[in-house]
Amino acid sequence: MHYKRVIPCLDVDRGRVVKGIEFVDIRDAGDPIELAARYDAAGADELVLLDITATSDRRATVVELARRAADEVFIPFTIGGGIRSVADAQAVLDAGADKISVNSAALADPGLIDRLAARFGSQCVVLAIDAKATTAGERWEAYVAGGREPTGRDAVAWAAQGAQRGAGEILLTSMDRDGTTAGYDTTLIAAVSSAASVPVIASGGAGCLEHLAQGLRAGADAVLCASIFHFGQYTIAQAKEHLAGEGIAIRPISGR
Repeated sequence: MHYKRVIPCLDVDRGRVVKGIEFVDIRDAGDPIELAARYDAAGADELVLLDITATSDRRATVVELARRAADEVFIPFTIGGGIRSVADAQAVLDAGADKISVNSAALADPGLIDRLAARFGSQCVVLAIDAKATTAGERWEAYVAGGREPTGRDAVAWAAQGAQRGAGEILLTSMDRDGTTAGYDTTLIAAVSSAASVPVIASGGAGCLEHLAQGLRAGADAVLCASIFHFGQYTIAQAKEHLAGEGIAIRPISGR
């Protein structure tokens, strides 16, 4: 059976997990390794740890974060932020990450996706796309540098190209919905899921458990959540119980 996945997301800024609204108004949510270990024990399917300032601050990749997470986490986890080359990715994977996520560097050099997939396999390569609706509301534009810079690139077309080049998954964040708890942008999810030939991880906007079900029904293979878990609104168990109750195939938590 193919299970849908529930994935907590940890946005890391200078060693702390943070959460904002539409990529601004940031507040502290705790220590990344403590939270990662807690979500592992609680039954999360995977984890994503994103250093949200690694690219904009031109810092080195978060090798140490990957190493610390690998010591405490026993489920698959993805590391992203500042990965600009095959060597950067190699260092993060060698430190213990299962997958690497690329965003800004891939838009600047789409061939990076080809090189990463050729070296590590598509299953290790996640293309992260931060998408914002255009003024007309008829399409979505891809942004880079932690959502700070527009690129002029159509987000749906870029997702399709990324999959063709070898990305094994698309991590799709709606900038308009991020942190708003108003629900995922299901129209965006459906568009990207139809255009890209790989699984889509929906991100941005989860505010209640039904939003998770809506994101999965729209075509996502997994739902990424931050605020609803970080601040204790819901548990992983509650999320999975709700999804199972909605008839969505979800991996049960061990021992339940």
